[in-house]
Amino acid sequence: MSTMKLILTAEVTGLGSSGDTVEVKGGYGRNYLLPRGLAMVATRGAEKQVESLRRARAARDVRSLEEAQSVAARLSGLTVRLPARTGAGGRLFGRITTADVAAAVTAAGGPELDRRRIELPSSIKSTGAHTVTVRVHPEVSVPVTLEVVPG
Repeated sequence: MSTMKLILTAEVTGLGSSGDTVEVKGGYGRNYLLPRGLAMVATRGAEKQVESLRRARAARDVRSLEEAQSVAARLSGLTVRLPARTGAGGRLFGRITTADVAAAVTAAGGPELDRRRIELPSSIKSTGAHTVTVRVHPEVSVPVTLEVVPG
């Protein structure tokens, strides 16, 4: 089993955030992280680049932790209604995506969210109340109630 050392260029759930050096299985790195631009191969030149990424992230994190807590306060207690096309028995045609959730949160008067920060519980395929998690910051996650209604 070959492993490869990579430097993350974006936050990857369960792995780390940008600037972290991680060791992953070869296939995961070659077939998923590298083609999607989520990581780069760890070389000496890349290490220097990472230092500047880390410094920029540290400066951003201090500011964004306070911002994240204010966004979390706006999100908590917000009930989001999301109309979806349904068939018999309340089953959806298709499924709810993170982009749908982000648009519904904004429409409900919530803050504008990056769809990549929204984590859905497996796939939502029926009407009713569902809880989605919004990672506003690496240290701040907020559960949001999503009310899927026929529409």
